[in-house]
Amino acid sequence: MKILFVTPECAPYVKTGGLGDVSAALPATLAALGHDVHLLLPAYRGMKVSGEIGDGVDLPPWGPWPAAQLVPVKIANGVTLLLLTCPALYQRAGGPYVDASGRDYPDNALRFGLLSRVAADLGTVRSPLKGWMADVVHANDWPCGLAPLYLAQARTIPTREPTASSVITIHNLAFQGVFGMETADLLGVSHDRRGMDGVEFWGQLSMLKAGIQCADVITTVSPSYAREIQTPAHGVGFDGILRARSARLRGILNGIDTTLWNPATDPLLPRHFAPDKLDGKALCKTALQARLGLPQDRKAMVYAVVSRLTPQKGIDLVLGALPRLLAAGAQLIVLGQGDPGLQQALKDAAIKQPRQVSVTLGFDEGLAHLVEGGADVFLMPSRFEPCGLNQMYSQAYGTVPIVAPVGGLLDSVTDASADPQHGTGFIMTGCDPAGLDDAIARATRLFREPVKWKRLQANGMARHFGWEDSAMQYLEVYERARRLADGEPALPPVLAADPARPQGSRR
Repeated sequence: MKILFVTPECAPYVKTGGLGDVSAALPATLAALGHDVHLLLPAYRGMKVSGEIGDGVDLPPWGPWPAAQLVPVKIANGVTLLLLTCPALYQRAGGPYVDASGRDYPDNALRFGLLSRVAADLGTVRSPLKGWMADVVHANDWPCGLAPLYLAQARTIPTREPTASSVITIHNLAFQGVFGMETADLLGVSHDRRGMDGVEFWGQLSMLKAGIQCADVITTVSPSYAREIQTPAHGVGFDGILRARSARLRGILNGIDTTLWNPATDPLLPRHFAPDKLDGKALCKTALQARLGLPQDRKAMVYAVVSRLTPQKGIDLVLGALPRLLAAGAQLIVLGQGDPGLQQALKDAAIKQPRQVSVTLGFDEGLAHLVEGGADVFLMPSRFEPCGLNQMYSQAYGTVPIVAPVGGLLDSVTDASADPQHGTGFIMTGCDPAGLDDAIARATRLFREPVKWKRLQANGMARHFGWEDSAMQYLEVYERARRLADGEPALPPVLAADPARPQGSRR
């Protein structure tokens, strides 16, 4: 199968979150399964790419977009990287979405409209790559949301040219790519797709809504998140739209790169370990404590957070629980950055209790691996979590996760209280202080029983979170998208509509 994976970010070239990791791992796994995978990515400033560079393909100016170029690069994992080179749009000092001061680029609609336009062209007979046309275009999040729309428009022109099927994956519904409706003319959105059944969202244009309305199949990054986003509590205004399209919606749990995240081989750990040989983990714990200036006490229960420091991630709940953790003799290690107020509160706690609290602002890959290798418990009390990766890393490293009962956290952690034989962590009873306190109390009791705790660690380390199973599910989705594009009836709904709210309602 010829697969075009289009994304605004991909590790290690450019990454702001989990999408970057998915964009690196999933295409590589699909290529390893024997498929012809091309990955379309803007050529941002400062990117370092190695591989076999092919001849660039010139893309002439079109509408509001300047001339650009596609540069194919054969990279080591078997994927062909297609760098969309357009200096006027992508060669900037800031990140992929925001400038150096943290403000959205004012021309993001044009920047990612071009990415979507080129992706769609690669799925039609107009493909700029001679002899290569995608069978499926897999778009990711709002920056790629117009690709399914452009493909749908190509299918409805009088000649109805052959087109690829389309899939869009929602990694975080909170980011919707909303712009003034005046951009519809600029971006070439046909008039029949500008209403409520198309791109219009509260009088504006939403790129994510365009993708949801026009894609042959919609996926999210966990089954529970697919259900949650069809409810008012987690739908961010899109719940009615998603219920109306639920027959095309499927949740597939993300995987992790088990070559990078493997405690038996991880070069960033001072000592390796395995489920049946955990001595190395104890040495990682004391190495972590030593590096951060904490007492090297193996009996102290070490809690860890590696996260964006935002209310969404429940960092305020961690701060609320901190006095009780410290009173019990525990240590807390935090690595991350985010909300200035939460950062300051954490730093104040570290200043007040330097022998029990360590806070590192920013991100350090080596420290992140050492935290996973050395901590006893990982805290993820997120108020919503489409998938989450750290709870998977933690289980792989024998670090017991405490997680909120949401999204991919529910799908990837087995509660030890509910299932003592197979448990891998602790699921909070609710996303609130009482829920976190209860989970911490249960974890503390089990930590005091070393035999049971080691079984809990071994259960987590035995879980398989590699990408192979997820990749096979995506291949099923691609085949289903092709049949749906050819007119086959859609699948049964993932979640029945709320009878109190009519399907298709967005209010």
